[in-house]
Amino acid sequence: MPTSNAGDRRLSNQARRVMLLTGASRGIGHATVKVFSAAGWRVLTISRQSFPEECPWAMGPEDHVQCDLSSPEDTLRGIGEIRQRLEAEGGRLDALVNNAGISPKGPGGARMGAIQTSLEDWLWVFQVNLFSSIMLARGLIEELQRAQGAVVNVTSIAGSRVHPFAGAAYATSKAALMALTREMAHDFGPLGIRVNAISPGEIDTSILSPGTEKIVEEQIPMRRLGKPAEVAKAIYFLCTDASSYVNGAEIHVNGGQHV
Repeated sequence: MPTSNAGDRRLSNQARRVMLLTGASRGIGHATVKVFSAAGWRVLTISRQSFPEECPWAMGPEDHVQCDLSSPEDTLRGIGEIRQRLEAEGGRLDALVNNAGISPKGPGGARMGAIQTSLEDWLWVFQVNLFSSIMLARGLIEELQRAQGAVVNVTSIAGSRVHPFAGAAYATSKAALMALTREMAHDFGPLGIRVNAISPGEIDTSILSPGTEKIVEEQIPMRRLGKPAEVAKAIYFLCTDASSYVNGAEIHVNGGQHV
């Protein structure tokens, strides 16, 4: 009991930590909300949809910003709204997690290769998966610096190899996001802001493609899918003092699929 009371006092004397998450409505994003909320963080979410009723945290509707990340203009507007909401926390942001990602499919869910993907789709994918990440980080740089915060970019195993299901635009945008993570770690580091990446493999979510079982059997040493919570916990690690000297890294969360 004495240890618990001391811990409670320490927590009550600390400023509430705040995280901004894109792509929160399902899968990895949904699990990330749960992990951070359970740890006492205020979670701000951003997406083009209004707040979904099935989301798991009580303050969700008040902490959700509706914004279309595929539009540079609306992304800038959303950044302004986020900055206003952060004023209640002293204008600080402890973590930015860029998790939103899109991968257009062909007829019947077919993979869209480099030849089949239209220019419009290339631009759409790169705006959401890559450009919005640097726009948010730059737009909120003062709040991140004030908190000596962290940025986590969610990349993908598809960024390092041709994947049987992930499209060409998605894969190249994720490869670019890892390169951006490296550049950001170099440029944001002197400001006290760490920037790292999480690279998930085959994770058990609602968007798995038929045929994933073969990948599990032939390519994953652990012979199972990952759980969204396992990715979320790795994201949490990169946003806390436990990773205080980790900068510019890409952590593979794929059961050894990359080896």
